[in-house]
Amino acid sequence: MVDTETFVPDAVAEIDEEIDDANAVIALSGGVDSSVAAALAYEAIGDRLTPVYVDTGLMRKGETDQIRETFDYMDSLRIVDAKDRFLEALGGTTDPEAKREIIGEQFIREFEREAKDADADYLVQGTIYPDRIESEGGIKSHHNVGGLPEVVDFEGIVEPVRDLYKDEVREVARHLGLDELVAERMPFPGPGLAVRIIGEITEEKLEVAREANHVVEEELEEYEPWQALAAVIGKATGVKGDNRVHGWVVSVRSVESRDGMTARAQEIDWDTLQRIQSRITGAHENVARVVYDVTHKPPATIEYE
Repeated sequence: MVDTETFVPDAVAEIDEEIDDANAVIALSGGVDSSVAAALAYEAIGDRLTPVYVDTGLMRKGETDQIRETFDYMDSLRIVDAKDRFLEALGGTTDPEAKREIIGEQFIREFEREAKDADADYLVQGTIYPDRIESEGGIKSHHNVGGLPEVVDFEGIVEPVRDLYKDEVREVARHLGLDELVAERMPFPGPGLAVRIIGEITEEKLEVAREANHVVEEELEEYEPWQALAAVIGKATGVKGDNRVHGWVVSVRSVESRDGMTARAQEIDWDTLQRIQSRITGAHENVARVVYDVTHKPPATIEYE
């Protein structure tokens, strides 16, 4: 476990030394990793840090409003509406790695534009150790590691929590006094709902995935999962009313883990699963069925792509 008393001043000193007297932008997602990175960077360089939240159109339900509320104390917070640019770039793409690479490049280009406006030479991001392991090991490219383009218009990329596991980042968050909503928040992938949709990303799939994830997070909160999610994995035949539908299949997943490197599927009681399927199938007329994923990691990964 990380020694927070030592880690925090060391990380602040390292950020200060690396950025020196330049300006920086921080890739802010609202999750604990980027929030801790932001807090450390702000302590190191103060107002020379510009927090940037990019709304990709792939985020959780109500995410942008939550960002505004959580980080309203940051006067320099910038919220970028990039939904159209991301969805256009992803149009027609079905390969999971190609999706991650497109998202990684699009993120960097958004931050480059914002950095130019802020006269910033550095990008700070909340990359953590499992991101690096999975990207460098060829398991999957994380948008902030293996998904980055080869040419990046920054003097440097600063990653203050790059050597920490998720539970260690949470320890640092508590030490820094971050709001519990942030410190204990369930992980959400950087590429967002793009990796919870199998195949091509469409507005309809996004609508289904966003509402289904909202339902799952609400219903499974009492189980205190490491991560709970819903993915749109294909189509199947169903019946609604007296009509046949060829609708979406939503897979629900809830896992326990310490660091995200391995995970066990949670045992969820039948009534809760039935309530989840009823809410999800009732929320969208084109959802035909809901299934529960009982696969551990390994052999599966936590996310679907």
